[in-house]
Amino acid sequence: MVRAPFSGALGERLLAEISQPAWEAWLTHQTMLINENRLSPVDPKTRAYLKDQLMAFFYGDGAEAPAGFTAPNAAPLN
Repeated sequence: MVRAPFSGALGERLLAEISQPAWEAWLTHQTMLINENRLSPVDPKTRAYLKDQLMAFFYGDGAEAPAGFTAPNAAPLN
C-alpha cells in the first residue's frame, strides 16, 4: 500500500503491517462479500460488517465466505 486505506490508527496499522499482495487479496475477498451478499457499501451496517471482516481477515481466524461459497479448486460436495 502506498497510503493508509483508512484514517486513524487502523489505517496506520494496516499500512505498517500489511503487504500489497495481502491487501489485494483482501480487496478481492471484500468484493466477493459485497457482490454475493448484495451489500451496499454506502450502508453504515455494511461498512461495519466489512470492517469486522477485514479485522478477521488480517488479525483473526479469517473472514467468512458467502453462504454456499465453494473455493474454485475445492472438491465438490456430495
